[in-house]
Amino acid sequence: MARETNGRFDVGGVLLAQPFKIRRLGHFGLNVRDSAACLEFYCEGLGFRVSDPLDIAERHPMRDELKKLGDTNMYFLRHGTDHHSIVLANGTVYNAAGRGGDIPADVTVNQMTWQVASLAEVAGALDWFAAKKVRISRAGRDMPGSNWHCYPYDPEGHRNEIYYGMEQIGWTGLSKPRAMHDRGFRERPPLPQIPEYEEVELARTSGVDLGSGYRRPEKMPAKYDVDGILLPRPFKVVRHGPVRLFCHDLGKMEAFYTGIMGFARTEAISWKGHRCVFLRCNTEHHSLALYPIALRRKLGLAEHTTVMSFGVQLATYRQLRAAIGFLESRGGKFVEIPAALTPGIDYSAHVLDPAGHAIQLYYYMEQVGWNGKPRKDRGRTSASVSRWPEAVKPKSDTYTGEPYLGPWG
Repeated sequence: MARETNGRFDVGGVLLAQPFKIRRLGHFGLNVRDSAACLEFYCEGLGFRVSDPLDIAERHPMRDELKKLGDTNMYFLRHGTDHHSIVLANGTVYNAAGRGGDIPADVTVNQMTWQVASLAEVAGALDWFAAKKVRISRAGRDMPGSNWHCYPYDPEGHRNEIYYGMEQIGWTGLSKPRAMHDRGFRERPPLPQIPEYEEVELARTSGVDLGSGYRRPEKMPAKYDVDGILLPRPFKVVRHGPVRLFCHDLGKMEAFYTGIMGFARTEAISWKGHRCVFLRCNTEHHSLALYPIALRRKLGLAEHTTVMSFGVQLATYRQLRAAIGFLESRGGKFVEIPAALTPGIDYSAHVLDPAGHAIQLYYYMEQVGWNGKPRKDRGRTSASVSRWPEAVKPKSDTYTGEPYLGPWG
């Protein structure tokens, strides 16, 4: 663990309450029933691209039995240069392979992954979780993706991941060749490790074809003029998150994510007598929101999952309006969630994926500054898209926060 001084840990020369600091949501994984339908929704509908498929039955002792249960691939999807920002798996296969453990049946999250800044922080997190008696799934380095990690469970069975060092996919759209997956670890790695550049150099000098990685072609024609760029959809996803979860014991979950994981509470609200909590790991109003399980039925959302919603941010307000029409034309089913339950976001809409998870489309997230206080006297916007204006006035933090790097296409 990082050096401790008077109950604080030295993290890069800064004394913190935990031996790591989460910077952002890295990726989010879902177990689904119909992988093909969900791939069509997330790729052709929302514009994510498959970076790599991974057959979890390939080397499994129950390979033949797993193959009978359905698609045994996990699909790693990206919206930017990170190797993956969404992971999809057939839940039946995933659990039969022993990857899900003994989690509750309505936990369809297979991972919520949070980025830290160094491999030393991952090592410190492992010791911290052990000291706090937090259950760990495993530690090491996953391939594909190349991220060094450990997997702690929250009190209600949602598997988190603390990671450093995600593979980046560049202008060719190719992932790392399979021959470079030999640098994966299934246990805690010794420190220090060689840098990524040296790994690439070792592969190159040993004759690995660096252009032999996976690349999934775009299936739809680029016919929409999106602010000067031709795209297959009239919008571009530029950020993912926040994650919203229903909880059986909200107090215990809040204590875990603040006291153990290090999130800051931006605010708590009361909605029809129910306390809801909004937590952040950076300047965004919230990257994780917790709601009492009683709201699941009251809101009419799917009872087979603890996911209230998962957010995807679009580049502009105009694109948000266009995305709603585009997804409606593809048969998308929208549900209404009161705006009061998503403070920090003004205009948004929720569309269901084929597995019944609500995906929140939005363009603006309130940013929290140096004093840690949310905006006062926020106005409420109509949930009805038909009453949205053609254009909106800017706020002081419109188009701020984490920027999207690289070309949209």
